[in-house]
Amino acid sequence: MSHQPTLYTADILYTGMGLPIRDGGVVVSGQTVAAAGPRADLRVNYPQAQEVRVGRVISPPPVNAHTHLDMSLYQFQSLPYFEWIPQVAIAGRFLRGLDGAQTGLKAIERSGAVGMGDIVWHEGVMEWLLTHSQVPGVAYWEVLDLNPATAAETFAKTRERVERWRRLERPGGLRLGLSPHASYTVSHTLFRLLAEYAAAEGLPMQIHVLEHPSEAELFATGGGPLAASMARMMPWLSIPDTLGREPAPDLTAISYLESLGVLRARPTLIHMVNVTPDDIRTVAQAGCPVVTCPRSNRNLHCGLFPWADYAAAGVEVALGTDSVASGETLDIHDEVRAAWALHPNLDPRQVVRAAVKGGTRVVGGRVPFIRRGDAWDAGYLWPDERAAHDV
Repeated sequence: MSHQPTLYTADILYTGMGLPIRDGGVVVSGQTVAAAGPRADLRVNYPQAQEVRVGRVISPPPVNAHTHLDMSLYQFQSLPYFEWIPQVAIAGRFLRGLDGAQTGLKAIERSGAVGMGDIVWHEGVMEWLLTHSQVPGVAYWEVLDLNPATAAETFAKTRERVERWRRLERPGGLRLGLSPHASYTVSHTLFRLLAEYAAAEGLPMQIHVLEHPSEAELFATGGGPLAASMARMMPWLSIPDTLGREPAPDLTAISYLESLGVLRARPTLIHMVNVTPDDIRTVAQAGCPVVTCPRSNRNLHCGLFPWADYAAAGVEVALGTDSVASGETLDIHDEVRAAWALHPNLDPRQVVRAAVKGGTRVVGGRVPFIRRGDAWDAGYLWPDERAAHDV
């Protein structure tokens, strides 16, 4: 029995190979891909196919490369970053835990994301994710300790946890990784220990870097609103002690991490909004990928990610939602639409590629191809909501 083929068409077709195609399509016969490519060519080669315009994107499903699932019981709040940290993230820390992670994972599953990179703050959450998550990717154990005097103790505890948790990894499940929290919340001594350990053990890493302008100010002057907020929370804190050096006008978070040897471990760098051209060149030369979270950056008054500059330098860019407390939802399709709206001068195909191939390269796995002879998957038709809600 013959089947009349269907030609699904969209503004953007990404087959998982090469560059996404403008005004592309896929011919499907039965449940098999017969052809994929520019719509005009398919229209000529398959004149009998019934055309169905499905919206903006046909592509393998996206990856949510940066999440905080255990913060999913928080209420969303938009505040300047240096106020959001104490007033939301820290004040609501009693909400973090297994219930939040379970709620967040369900949201990831509903979104259709086929991979994730999650920052884990709670031991019970890590054990549950490694043994239960059906969404693959990386669960990064979050490490914070600003005091060089306790670096050895913190590292020893971290290594013991990692060795225990690696025995829980499952084929097709989450791998274990490390997340030294941020460029300014881990001492120079501990950063070196963690980076050397991760590189030796093949552990993927994610680090929050240069999210808000106040972070750049902290490294350049030792002052500013972020430094003041930290001093209120930790009056014993000495920024020079934490950094192992005095702040200086030519010191950036990236040059600091490079000087410690951290970039040799090729960590994934999260946010990277308030960077210099030298920072971008350094990251490109080190081969570190970058994850952008457009809605979170907007809501925390961080500025606009210089996407075109990273693309020009050849830096791999991926896309993440951050937490619901700053990013509003854990739906990576919402993040894609937000990126289109917030970067109107960027080729929208770059956003699709970042969400698919960029995310896959960050958290591991293989991008499925849409090619002749492969099985067709309705999940290749992305939700068609052209008006970017939540923007």
